[in-house]
Amino acid sequence: MSQFAINLLFVGGSFALYIGIAIWAKAGSTSDFYVAGGGVHPITNGAAIGADWMSAASFISMAGLIAAGGYANSTFLMGWTGGYVLLAMLLAPYLRKFGKFTVPEFIGDRFYSKNARLVAVICLIVASVTYVIGQMAGAGVAFSRFLEVDATMGLIIAAVVVFVYAVLGGMKGITYTQVAQYCVLITAYTIPAVFISLQLTGNALPPLGLFSTHVDSGMPILDKLNQVITDLGFNEYTADVDNKLNMVLFTLTLMIGTAGLPHVIIRFFTVPKVADARWSAGWALVFIALLYLTAPAVASMARLNLMTTIYPEGTQAEPIQYDERPNWIRDWEVTGLIQFTDKNEDGRIQLYNDSPEFESTAQARGWEGNELVVNRDILVLANPEIANLPGWVIGLIAAGGLAAALSTAAGLLLAISSAVSHDLIKGSINPNITEKGELMAARISMAVAIVVATYLGANPPGFAAQVVALAFGIAAASLFPALMMGIFSKRVNNVGAIAGMLTGLAFTLTYIFVYKGWLFIPGTNNLADTPENWVLGISPLSIGAVGAVVNFAVAFIVSNATEEPPVEIQELVESVRYPRGASQAHDH
Repeated sequence: MSQFAINLLFVGGSFALYIGIAIWAKAGSTSDFYVAGGGVHPITNGAAIGADWMSAASFISMAGLIAAGGYANSTFLMGWTGGYVLLAMLLAPYLRKFGKFTVPEFIGDRFYSKNARLVAVICLIVASVTYVIGQMAGAGVAFSRFLEVDATMGLIIAAVVVFVYAVLGGMKGITYTQVAQYCVLITAYTIPAVFISLQLTGNALPPLGLFSTHVDSGMPILDKLNQVITDLGFNEYTADVDNKLNMVLFTLTLMIGTAGLPHVIIRFFTVPKVADARWSAGWALVFIALLYLTAPAVASMARLNLMTTIYPEGTQAEPIQYDERPNWIRDWEVTGLIQFTDKNEDGRIQLYNDSPEFESTAQARGWEGNELVVNRDILVLANPEIANLPGWVIGLIAAGGLAAALSTAAGLLLAISSAVSHDLIKGSINPNITEKGELMAARISMAVAIVVATYLGANPPGFAAQVVALAFGIAAASLFPALMMGIFSKRVNNVGAIAGMLTGLAFTLTYIFVYKGWLFIPGTNNLADTPENWVLGISPLSIGAVGAVVNFAVAFIVSNATEEPPVEIQELVESVRYPRGASQAHDH
């Protein structure tokens, strides 16, 4: 059986499973559509949260970024994991006690203002659409290789699949679909990692293999990796970072952005009780840890495998002939995600750090520039092929990568559709809309969101994990402070909350657009996205933490200069802070 047929079997089988679950769990009411009827078991919810959380950024892109940047990019692991703990401890139980469908609904009621709810809808849509761009980009990468189509067709296929099971099933269908997707993606991620760890270190547990001895050289595997890449002009894989301020701000941005993500928060409304929200968080951490403990090993081993593929006799010897390149490079070249340019016309693949510091060494070797460009997002997907693993493993990781991208995309699209139909249409435009009309509006808005996300996903402003980091920054600067102040401060009023959200959102978006392009349109950026152009060395990926500080400051200053919230609102805040028992998630 050909590799294409195997890929089609795994991917097609998994899609049939997802769509079958969506039909079985079809939403028949707004309660089913928004919160799965409020009766999901904590373990089931924990697995669904795990799938919702481990997006294309986690599955496909995070290990690729760590592989490229080493310790410097471990911030993705620290920020995302720490942020989930923050969410579970400080927000989830209290929001579940409040017992409403959506984040904007909480903000609107807590700050006793339809305008506050509307601003929250805007913040949610901007953050979620940015996040979906990354998911669609990841899905395009996976489809382009494993179904042997171009990235545009991959996006279209992904959009159709998400449309069928998300629009039809709502939260009820998505919940059980995401449980299946978690099983697929975690199996797909760990099995190749175990094979590769055994090959390189003899240790079957990848997290332990990362600190084991490289079988061929007898060196610790990280020392071997450092030796290989420094011989080619790259920084040490385990080297510290120069800009500690940017690293701290980036980690903080990911943490508080995580805690403000509406598509994750909404999952805590699907369980019957506050205690179940806590248990869901605990189980989700267990499920997430299985991938996050494996990712650093996958990244390190992928980088070492790539370098030793190009330099099989060692970095002091000649690299391989281009005509003798392995099949996996030939296959990925078709997608355009690996590109070779023979700059010195010697027929060999020179892969090295084409930097001024390494220029003299490169010239001495007769090299005239780096000749192989590898998209970071492909490393996890290509890893089984690089290591010559069986075809079924390649098919499995294809299904896993698509499950990761599509599960999070579905959750985000649901958050967008509920914000539009429930918070915008029912909450502001037409409060008397029927349940059937609201459900129809939710499905139409989700369909529109899918079309927009697919279009923007065709030209993403960075790698999948980088685009997702931008979304976290937007959520960190706009929604997280409003949620925190809504729960823990009785003094912040509606005027302060609105001013804080708008200021934080405007500040963060402006900074991002200056470097990434206005509305993420290529070529519209004012400054090149390079460290020398960043203000105080702060990356656009890290600015969300600063935006959050601006949000908090403006909200407190404006609130203290205006009237206190009504007594009943202060009593509401007091009651929410003591989450003993909670009503079912309900509509107004």
